[in-house]
Amino acid sequence: MISVIIVNYNRKDLLKNSLGSLRMQTFKDIEVIVVDNASSDGSSDTVRLGYPEVKLIQNNENLYFCRANNQGIREAKGDFILCLNSDCMLEKDYIKEAMESFKLDEKIGMVSGKILRMDKKTIDSTGLFVGRNRKAVERGYGKIDTGKYNASEYVFGVSGACMLMKKEMLKDIKDENGYFDETFEMYYEDLDLCWRLQKKGWKAYYNPKAIAYHERGATAVIHKCRGALRLPYIADELKKKYIRNRYKCMKKNDSMLGILLNLPFILWYEIKLWLYLLCSRPGLVHRSKKFS
Repeated sequence: MISVIIVNYNRKDLLKNSLGSLRMQTFKDIEVIVVDNASSDGSSDTVRLGYPEVKLIQNNENLYFCRANNQGIREAKGDFILCLNSDCMLEKDYIKEAMESFKLDEKIGMVSGKILRMDKKTIDSTGLFVGRNRKAVERGYGKIDTGKYNASEYVFGVSGACMLMKKEMLKDIKDENGYFDETFEMYYEDLDLCWRLQKKGWKAYYNPKAIAYHERGATAVIHKCRGALRLPYIADELKKKYIRNRYKCMKKNDSMLGILLNLPFILWYEIKLWLYLLCSRPGLVHRSKKFS
C-alpha cells in the first residue's frame, strides 16, 4: 500500500485538483490522508463531502508543513509514503512508474519523477541537490524540458513537493525532532531529510517516466524571486524561517570539511544575502539579530 499525505491550508481549489489526480492513478492500492491546518475556506467540507474515501485530519491551528506531515506519517498504514503538496498533480501512471524504481536497489529510500510546472514544458525539479553555497538546488529549475533529464539515475534527494519514500527508511533516519524536523516548520525540511538519508547510507533515485506537475509557490504565496538569490517574496515571518533554516540545515548536517571546501561560495552568498536584506528589508534585519 502507498499512503499519500497532503497537507492543506486554505487552498481547496488546488486540493481538489490534487485529489482528482490521485483518483486517476493506475496503481490502485492507495490510501489518501489529508491533514488540514485549520483552513477557513471550507477545505475540510470539500474533502468530507466530495472525497469520502479520504481520511481527514483536522487541526485547530496551523502546524505548518513538518508537524502536519509527521501527523500523517504516524497515521499511515502503507509501507511507502508519498508526501504530496496540494499544488501538485500527478500523471495517471506516476505512482506505478515511480514504484518500479524501488526494485532496482534495496537501499533506494526515496524516488522522484520528473516534476514540471503547470505549463507542462518548464522543469520544476528533476532531483534535489546541495549547492556549493549550501542552498537547496532543484536540478533543471526553471529550464525548458528539452530531454536533457530523460535518463534514470541516482540523485542526492527529492523535492518536498512530491516525495515518495519507504517507511522503513523514514523510521531509520527519524531523529528527536521527527521524520521531518519539526523545528524547521517549513522551508529546507526536504533538504534536511535528504541529507540525513545520505548520511545513513540510503539512496535517492530519479525516474523521468513518472511525471508530475507543480504550481510552484502556490501554497506559500510566493510571487517571484529576487535575482540570483532566489529569495522568495513572502511575508517577513516566513522569510525569517527560510533564512534561519538554511543555517540550521548546515549546522545539523554539514561536515567541517564540507564547509571549508565550499567556504568561498558560502561567504559570497552570505554577502549578497545580507546586503540585500540591509538595503531592502532593514526592519527584518533589526528584528532578527539572531536567526535561531
